[in-house]
Amino acid sequence: MHSSSPTTSPYRDTQGASAHSGLSVSFLEKLRVVGGGPPFIKVGKAVRYKLSDVDTWLAARTCNSTSEYAA
Repeated sequence: MHSSSPTTSPYRDTQGASAHSGLSVSFLEKLRVVGGGPPFIKVGKAVRYKLSDVDTWLAARTCNSTSEYAA
């Protein structure tokens, strides 16, 4: 018998990663071009972000003051 409970995928498209992180879709798209953003997976035209990678990327940018930020 097939289970009807939904599976929760750890992967999201750019819109889902945006909603999860609070970053705009356009910002994530820009980071894919220029680099420096969270890791992503590309299969054909589809782009997916693993939510734990997005969380790790965000956590690595934690600062205690603006003087700590190095672009």
